[in-house]
Amino acid sequence: MSVSSLATIVVLNLLGALSPGPDTILITRLATKSRQHALAAATGIQVGVFMWNTLTVLGAAALLTAFPQLLGLVQLLGGSWLLYMGFSTFKAGWLSRNAVPMSLAEQEAQLGRLRHSFRTGLATNLSNPKIVLFLSALIAPMLPASPSLGVAITLILAMSLSCYAMFILISFVVSTKAVRRKLLAAGPWIDIAAGTFFMIAGIALAVTGFRDIFGI
Repeated sequence: MSVSSLATIVVLNLLGALSPGPDTILITRLATKSRQHALAAATGIQVGVFMWNTLTVLGAAALLTAFPQLLGLVQLLGGSWLLYMGFSTFKAGWLSRNAVPMSLAEQEAQLGRLRHSFRTGLATNLSNPKIVLFLSALIAPMLPASPSLGVAITLILAMSLSCYAMFILISFVVSTKAVRRKLLAAGPWIDIAAGTFFMIAGIALAVTGFRDIFGI
């Protein structure tokens, strides 16, 4: 595989990951409260990204596209998770909308342990199997028909690590003290907006999964 082909695949993968979605919304929301929690979530997301990229490169992702019922089940479960997370986030923001804005330290403490953010990032990424459809439609056709082990490892690492670097950059930029202080008073409304997004995305994903399972 040529360097230009590898670069094209990485760029397309980054554009797909950067488009507004649960992963970027989650990291942005957490970064307004805590850099450490945003990085923990980004690491959890990265584990999911690594799995999806590996499945795509090795051709196993075709199983989900070949069996709509299986893809539908994953979408239904993932949509239910996003709906639950969205409701919890929305509720927390709504209940605190009229409260005195918390300090940066208080907002960070409210997020709990870093491992919780890691698990949330991982679950959020794994809950959205539509990344498989994107990778299968745009990335898979550019891959070698039977990539060698070296090419496969290179592709997986290039796509995964470039996404990780992008999520880390977002975490650092949004979590700077200057940005966080400007967003301090808007914290509850950010939670309300993020929660609404997660609920809408969850409902859409669950409905699509339900239809795929029952062939509606």
